[in-house]
Amino acid sequence: MSKTKHRYFIIHKPYNMVSQFISPDKVVLLSDINFNFPEGIHAIGRLDNHSEGLLILTTNKKVTKLLFESKIPHRRTYLVQVKNVVTEASIEQLKKGITIKIKNGESCTTAACEASVVERPSNIATIETEIKTQHPHTWLQITVTEGKFHQIRKMTAAIKHRCNRLIRLSIEDLSLDNLQPGCVKEIEEKDFFKKLKINNWE
Repeated sequence: MSKTKHRYFIIHKPYNMVSQFISPDKVVLLSDINFNFPEGIHAIGRLDNHSEGLLILTTNKKVTKLLFESKIPHRRTYLVQVKNVVTEASIEQLKKGITIKIKNGESCTTAACEASVVERPSNIATIETEIKTQHPHTWLQITVTEGKFHQIRKMTAAIKHRCNRLIRLSIEDLSLDNLQPGCVKEIEEKDFFKKLKINNWE
């Protein structure tokens, strides 16, 4: 009997949508997206409902382990809007590693990362909660190789800047590009694994 071929997708998860297809709560779900997903589809590396951007969906249950439980770290890049003007000194703190709280009230220091102040990209959609131009704010681009719970939000809070908007742009070379919120793109298996820089072990 031939093996069922797995399928791979990326979506641009909109703000205020949970990374689930079903929920007992009255929330906006992935199943509300107007797309005919195959049976057995699930999200990899979830984003919370207030976070946006690149979300991987696949029927291949091995991807989570290969990507997020691997000993080899994988780069994830985020676009972040924070309150007030971020100084260069604070950027250096982020880059060198900063102490954040993790589960059970314990503290840890984040690994060195890439961080810089950027202009707001013209191709991202505006949402109601976005800080308007006339109010002090900063857009940052941060690339990490860790995935601790709410890590980016905690990192910006540690430098005294509340995260207002968080958009995942890419995981390794798999990126949103110009995919708009609520839109879906199917990726060929070979291209999917190549861009994520993982081996499709059977």
